[in-house]
Amino acid sequence: MPFRAKNIFAETDIAGEAEEFVTLFKSDSVKIERIVSHAQASPPGFWYDQPEDEWVIVLRGSAELEFIDGEVVEMTEGDYLVIPRRVRHRVAHTGAETIWLAVHLR
Repeated sequence: MPFRAKNIFAETDIAGEAEEFVTLFKSDSVKIERIVSHAQASPPGFWYDQPEDEWVIVLRGSAELEFIDGEVVEMTEGDYLVIPRRVRHRVAHTGAETIWLAVHLR
């Protein structure tokens, strides 16, 4: 099988308005996805409550995550964070052109 390298920044819709989720790898125990955000925020009153641990890094841009206990975490390029399963959180806002890498661990 020939190997072919891909680029995490290629084929992104930076000029778009909708948030873009692309699964890069998936197995029974892990899912890796690239997320492209355009000044996005979670809807008012919406909280993620995921059944798996999540490791997330901002590759480009910036973001602010809010947790149910009121804690707010500001993230810029290169910042990463582990969000344990069932910890309710939301995206307070992102920069105009933000690219994330999220790793979900079951």
